[in-house]
Amino acid sequence: MKKLLALLCTLGIAQTASAANISNLGALSQPEFRTLSEDLGAALSYKPVTPAAPLGTTGFDMGVEVTQTDMSKSSQIWSKATGGSPINNLYIPKLHIDKGLPFGIDVAAFYSKVPTTNIALYGGELRYAILEGGVTQPAVAIRGSFTKLSGVDQLSLDTKGIDLSISKGFAMFTPYAGIGQVWVNSSANVTGAGGAALSQSFTQGKVFVGANLNLGFSNLAAEVDKTGGIQSISMKLGFRF
Repeated sequence: MKKLLALLCTLGIAQTASAANISNLGALSQPEFRTLSEDLGAALSYKPVTPAAPLGTTGFDMGVEVTQTDMSKSSQIWSKATGGSPINNLYIPKLHIDKGLPFGIDVAAFYSKVPTTNIALYGGELRYAILEGGVTQPAVAIRGSFTKLSGVDQLSLDTKGIDLSISKGFAMFTPYAGIGQVWVNSSANVTGAGGAALSQSFTQGKVFVGANLNLGFSNLAAEVDKTGGIQSISMKLGFRF
């Protein structure tokens, strides 16, 4: 477990050296801004990294999380927007906490500061278990979520999401899957190339699969997410009870 924690922390803090501050959006055209916004919308949107089953009134899920998102579509545009080198992947470390409430309701929140960039991010979710699950029955939940970018003076970006997920526990192992929709609002606080006003609002389809392994007091979860066809891989190590 200590080695896994070290690996997650290393991924989170060892952001590629080519990453840089988003501070040159004025160099982008409207189509370039749209492409960058699509990749950032996928990267910064909410990743649950948890099964559908509710935690219960005494339950907590706390962990260190890292999400890796494929940025290859906007790699060269990232270079223009930052004045740095292109990147193929963006790593986003997070501190994540989930609290169970009565009546099958869970609330969760996270905070992130992306190393070697000016990207900071926070968000949360409200989840309701339509079916709480049991020995023979899967759990089914509906979730509303949001995220908000901060720290980037030239860019305002937020996402809102809704999804339906299902999970079924087998002893310590619980696989889960889900489908949903993400709404992205992205606007630059500077004019783009040719005096263009850089602003985009769009939706992205979302599918995800994952698994949770509960090892007593410690917990390991992994998830693969495709939002707008852009892949993200998340891992979370923490405590779930």
